[in-house]
Amino acid sequence: MTHLHLAVALDGAGWHPGAWRDPLARPAELFGARYWADLAAEAERGFLDFLTFEDALAVQSSRWEGPDGRTDQVRGRLDAVLVAARLAAVTSAIGLVPTTSTTHTEPFHVAIGIASLDHATSGRAGWRPQVSGKAADALHFGRRTLPVFAPEEYGTGAVAEVVAGLFGEAADAVEAVRRLWDSWEDDAIIRDTDTGRYVDRAKLHYIDFEGRHFSVRGPSITPRPPQGQPLITALAHDVVPYEFAARSADVVYVTPHSVADAHTIVGAVREAERTVGRTGAPLRVFADLVVFLGPAAADRKDALDELDGAPYTSDALVFTGTADDLADLLSSWQETGIEGFRLRPGALPRDLHHITRDLVPALQARGAFRGAYAEDVLRTRLGLARPANRYAPAP
Repeated sequence: MTHLHLAVALDGAGWHPGAWRDPLARPAELFGARYWADLAAEAERGFLDFLTFEDALAVQSSRWEGPDGRTDQVRGRLDAVLVAARLAAVTSAIGLVPTTSTTHTEPFHVAIGIASLDHATSGRAGWRPQVSGKAADALHFGRRTLPVFAPEEYGTGAVAEVVAGLFGEAADAVEAVRRLWDSWEDDAIIRDTDTGRYVDRAKLHYIDFEGRHFSVRGPSITPRPPQGQPLITALAHDVVPYEFAARSADVVYVTPHSVADAHTIVGAVREAERTVGRTGAPLRVFADLVVFLGPAAADRKDALDELDGAPYTSDALVFTGTADDLADLLSSWQETGIEGFRLRPGALPRDLHHITRDLVPALQARGAFRGAYAEDVLRTRLGLARPANRYAPAP
């Protein structure tokens, strides 16, 4: 059986809104470094490929339209890039992939933040660009207004135009970031003590990006990252985001709910690649699942549902069962062309422990997962080559 890739998406006390009330949760520590360091250490103990860190530009809400006024769920979060930067110092192998908004965050700031993370981790950084389509988010910045719309209006009429525009802007943001990462050639720093020249200025380049919403001249203030281009990942549910991922990302997270659904979605991703004329390595396709693991997983989820006042649902499949049950499911989906999985623990740290201490051994017993880290660089671990610098002379 071919090895699969495993990532875990970290978000607060877990993906269930009532997770902070799980008996093993640590709700008093959500804003402390030790909590996140312990989660990262546990994930690294299980030899997982990488961690992602959720972020958003508004306080969490159960309503799409804006704040809900609820006081019985976790509200507030730390900055994802800064959390990843803190974990760079206490991890040695696992990849760190924070989320930032492409709608309200300057590409220049993202470029230097992720490049700095890649330097600090010696090549383990990634980035998940995320569109912010909520009108309430835009009000926090005051630079633009966005229409209020419901998720079910996605893809219809004027809302479809707004969504397409946001993803077009996101593609511009990623392109600007990628150019900034290339704006220093790999050998731009020469440290020539005889001549007193630290840097070869001829190897720094203006990127002169001109987009519909912004322009960026460059060069970056941060030298080219160790990976050249840190890993870029994107969550996608439909044609427009599939095409965004095909243009801009290395890894796409998708949300099938069955084997047949996985077949259909993998086909749609490959069609999106053809539509945009993607060149180079094909997208690595990861399936997202929310997981509650253990012999009493369903009962545990039911108890959290009752505390929260409603059954928990998600865009991704919500799995409850044992690690062996999940290993069976992952194996069956892998045959559809899914190359990896991003698991969203229902409750932290409990379900992360079940992933590293039960699921990973179950997969290892099938020959489907590594028993040690073999690659230090995140791109290499995923079978992706280090990209050539677009501004460097051809060899």
